[in-house]
Amino acid sequence: MSEGDQRKINHPVKRLFFLWIGLATMAFGIAFSIKAELGTSPISSAPYVTALISGLSVGTTTIIVNSIFILIQIAILRKRYDCFQLLQFPAVILFGAMIDMAEYVLQWVRCSNYFEQWIVCAVGIFLVALGVSIEVMANLVTTPGEGIVLAVCRVAPIKFGNMKVIFDVTLVCISAILSFMFLGRLDGVREGTVAAAICVGLIAKQTNKLMKKVEAVCLS
Repeated sequence: MSEGDQRKINHPVKRLFFLWIGLATMAFGIAFSIKAELGTSPISSAPYVTALISGLSVGTTTIIVNSIFILIQIAILRKRYDCFQLLQFPAVILFGAMIDMAEYVLQWVRCSNYFEQWIVCAVGIFLVALGVSIEVMANLVTTPGEGIVLAVCRVAPIKFGNMKVIFDVTLVCISAILSFMFLGRLDGVREGTVAAAICVGLIAKQTNKLMKKVEAVCLS
């Protein structure tokens, strides 16, 4: 929610429900992307690679990495930080648990060829985009990654779109470097990562239109 918004939220229970649905949808999208083995989305690349390095689950490293993102937001904004956004912490914990659950549910998914990998990757990209739209519609808390971008834009004269690209490229580069350093190979960053970087935003623009209609019916 933007600075200056009133904290009286209409239909809080419904909004929490849609936030939960959005997080669950994104979690399954990430799980499908992992199953495709064509690289994860930029925002998931760091948790995925650190999971491979550490032996922890992707859900656990997602919680850790995103918690660091929240702390970075606080460090950037300091007194200007909106304490309401501390709700990102429980949202991130729930999100991490959902990713592990989604991976467990999708154990049966196997790709026997490159074409099937792209089908599974496409499903993952679509679900991530849809989940983002649902989460935006819920309008409770921002994602930690987006929160960093917004924080930087509040203290520096950088457009949101440009900063988002810089942030995503930085995450992918860090993930690639860590992968080569600790795994001796490039993992988690592949052609699917590029596809996700391009397509998630484009698909979300379309699903946002649908979510606005749902919001008008359920949350207005």
